[in-house]
Amino acid sequence: MVNLREHCSFVHAGDKEAATKKAIRLVQGGINRARELENIPRKQIPVVRTALVVGAGIAGMNAALDLANQGISVYLVEKEPTIGGKMAQLDRIYPTDDCGI
Repeated sequence: MVNLREHCSFVHAGDKEAATKKAIRLVQGGINRARELENIPRKQIPVVRTALVVGAGIAGMNAALDLANQGISVYLVEKEPTIGGKMAQLDRIYPTDDCGI
């Protein structure tokens, strides 16, 4: 990969001949690098479908439910002694006037 835009076009905007020469050298260097590349061995890694959700507020509980509905095991962690976050502390919720809990 050669970045001609950043290394030639922008830097040498006033001197097209120098930009062209530099671009040719960069492309030749990229080709030479590509000749020396080696294959990377592929590796199979087992995937464990488990998620950790930090924070059991409204957003955390919704994320945990969405993941669980997709068949992913979820660990829901909360630092406070109760779940629900700030929403559980509210008496009434606008606009339905429902209880926060």
